[in-house]
Amino acid sequence: MTAEPSMTLIKSLEEILDLERTALVDGDLDRLTHMVPEKEKLIGAINDLQVRDSADLIRVQQKVERNQALLNSAADGIRAVAARMAELRRVRQEFSTYGADGQRSGFAVRSHAKLEKRA
Repeated sequence: MTAEPSMTLIKSLEEILDLERTALVDGDLDRLTHMVPEKEKLIGAINDLQVRDSADLIRVQQKVERNQALLNSAADGIRAVAARMAELRRVRQEFSTYGADGQRSGFAVRSHAKLEKRA
């Protein structure tokens, strides 16, 4: 009798994991936040049923691992963008060049340079 509720829960979790994968591939991180409560609830319910040996659970585990790899890649991409933006901010604030001796020299850039037009 516990096989039927567990199958329904597993199928629901698989659907959520497939939607999560689609959101990750599409880069729609906002959609992920709406899925988390339902996913946690389903995982908790499956754990409460104590279903252990199931080909369906193995398939769910594979989907979880796949989504985790996608999520890690998305996080790496976000960190790379943040680092690049920080570098661009630094470049706008300072002009750096290297001298003949190989030493780096930095020059502050005026932040509000204005161009004056004369008639």
